[in-house]
Amino acid sequence: MPNTEVTSELFRTAWSNFATGVTVITTLEAEGTDVHGMTANGVASISLEPPLAMVTIGHDRNTFPLMMMNQRFGISVLTREQRGVARHFSVPEEIRKTLPTPPYEELGESMVIGGSLATMDCRVVRTVQAGDHTIFLAEVEHVKIGYGHPLIFYQSHFAELA
Repeated sequence: MPNTEVTSELFRTAWSNFATGVTVITTLEAEGTDVHGMTANGVASISLEPPLAMVTIGHDRNTFPLMMMNQRFGISVLTREQRGVARHFSVPEEIRKTLPTPPYEELGESMVIGGSLATMDCRVVRTVQAGDHTIFLAEVEHVKIGYGHPLIFYQSHFAELA
């Protein structure tokens, strides 16, 4: 098979074949009162001792400067029933403002999505610039476990486990 030049589109298509869970990353707006969030699958567990997680945020995302400023965020692992929440946080801000507000709840110092499979309150301990993204490495300070079935993202579509 011939070598294929790696383009952004080809790279994205290749990774779309890797099924992931769906999360919403939340942080506070600049005023410190309103919640800002984005749907993300660039999320991973890094260490058990201490409990560390990471998220990657594109430099072109509205979330990026807020994450840099706040140095704190929430992770909400979504259930299949929260497909609408995932869509809510994946549309542009202008459209999002016309949609119903998701059910937020407080966890530690973060606001997270109520009814999720798991939620985590995270404090950034290190950032690493990586191409057009920044990796936010964070200590997980609070965890809440929910129940249900996971929402999956596969080949650029939301899916459910059979």
